[in-house]
Amino acid sequence: MATLIEQIVERAKSVHQRIVLPEATEERTLTAADRALADKLAEIILIGNPSEIHALAEKLGLKHIGEATIIDPENHPKKEEYTQLLYELRKSKGMTIEQAQKLVLNPLYLGCLIIKSGDADGQISGALSTTGDTLRPALQIIKCSPGITCVSGAMLLVTQTPQYGENGVLVIGDVAVTPMPDASQLAQIAVCTAQTAKSVAGFEDPRVAMLSFSTKGSAKHEVVDKVVEATRMAKELAPELKIDGELQADAALVPSVGNKKAPGSDIAGKANVLVVPCLEVGNIAYKLVQRLGNAIAIGPILQGIARPVNDLSRGCSVDDVYYMIAITANQAYAAKQ
Repeated sequence: MATLIEQIVERAKSVHQRIVLPEATEERTLTAADRALADKLAEIILIGNPSEIHALAEKLGLKHIGEATIIDPENHPKKEEYTQLLYELRKSKGMTIEQAQKLVLNPLYLGCLIIKSGDADGQISGALSTTGDTLRPALQIIKCSPGITCVSGAMLLVTQTPQYGENGVLVIGDVAVTPMPDASQLAQIAVCTAQTAKSVAGFEDPRVAMLSFSTKGSAKHEVVDKVVEATRMAKELAPELKIDGELQADAALVPSVGNKKAPGSDIAGKANVLVVPCLEVGNIAYKLVQRLGNAIAIGPILQGIARPVNDLSRGCSVDDVYYMIAITANQAYAAKQ
């Protein structure tokens, strides 16, 4: 049976999306791009000086970079078109045409403009850039998905406990972006994490548990009230979503505990998507599961943006970049459906 990451790669090959890599003169990024091109994982758009890209490809012994589309930010046919697009999008915020002309030279802004204009489907950066630098142009240009006002990050957890989740695979959010979401934001995180479970993890039937230290009123506190309200709002935002809360983690995952603590719940004991009440909980939880439970953690996968823009760690490997290309392609295809 193919592993989850192998399934993600195969789906990416079948949908063949156009992915922008704006850090094309970075060695790991360019090496991953070459591998993606060789495997026909996606159409690759590289942003950078063509001479520098080709010189680095030659130095690294890369054979497929000639199959990529290379866009020189200083000199390309759509420079004025993208400048005008950025100006129109941001003039109400005080941007001048001169500022737009300067920002279009920034590969992170240019990549998002390429996506916004319909010339690409998703973008990956972060090998050289901070998360803030990755997100800023995405939110200014591509903006959030309809009905969503906050960006969040999901993690795929491939555990050694097949009795839980989806044959041992769970999706948890938010683990990366919004420190203390209010009820509305938490509802949005629930909807987006369920979408990630479908588009990236391949879950046909996401079952969302809104986690807390209380199950169905077993404890009283304002943070429990937030989870209850977020559950109600998520049901309004996505009526088709299978979701329940508030649930403790054991009630969400273990059928016998779920039956005892939340009898009659369609989610208790059957959850494969876990939504935590705040970033602190999510980040700590996935790292504990990863280290103490020997789970494989894939991500974080940014969600909530109208077209996928994903962030790498500056300590990423070539494999990390390659697999994020595949993940982004899966998200991009789902965003069009």
